[in-house]
Amino acid sequence: MNHDIEITIASAAHLNYVPDIEQALLIASQQKGTGIAVRNKEYLNGKIEEGKAVIAISSEGKWAGFCYIESWGHNKFVANSGLIVSPEFRGVGLAIEIKKRAFDLSAKLFPGAKLFGLTTSLAVMKINSGLGYKPVTFSELTDDDQFWKGCETCPYYDILVRTKRDDCLCTAMIMDPVEKKRVNGEAHKAGVKVKINHT
Repeated sequence: MNHDIEITIASAAHLNYVPDIEQALLIASQQKGTGIAVRNKEYLNGKIEEGKAVIAISSEGKWAGFCYIESWGHNKFVANSGLIVSPEFRGVGLAIEIKKRAFDLSAKLFPGAKLFGLTTSLAVMKINSGLGYKPVTFSELTDDDQFWKGCETCPYYDILVRTKRDDCLCTAMIMDPVEKKRVNGEAHKAGVKVKINHT
């Protein structure tokens, strides 16, 4: 089965998908090894309304994937968070296309900021590595308390507390666009279409 998927910056027209995305994030957060944070409807709505989210919609009008952008430390650090792909569209390379789109949007909104992430997912680590991220120690991440507060909904939060933010099950990764010169002129694109093949 073939699906045409459009990956675009989320807008008010996509708010009706938020309840399903919220539920998908909740389910993912409860699965061992994901380390994904729970975000409520109000938070997700806010990200969409601020133009800080990327969404993938199939030609049938189904949401296929989602990711949002958070900034910390006076916009010196940016995270592409909450990367989620609907079960129906998993395993076909959609996650990396969403991540690339979020990467471009981050570069446009926060030029020069270091992009970073925390994850226990091997798949996300591979995607990040392909975009130029490198593993770092937790001490190289933002010291913004609000960022770390977001980890409270993770089942591994107690480890983070015990180690005083020095370590956890997540791998910390950073991409510095100044060092890597990876920021390009792609961020202005309104949407990217990809074809997903189900076999």
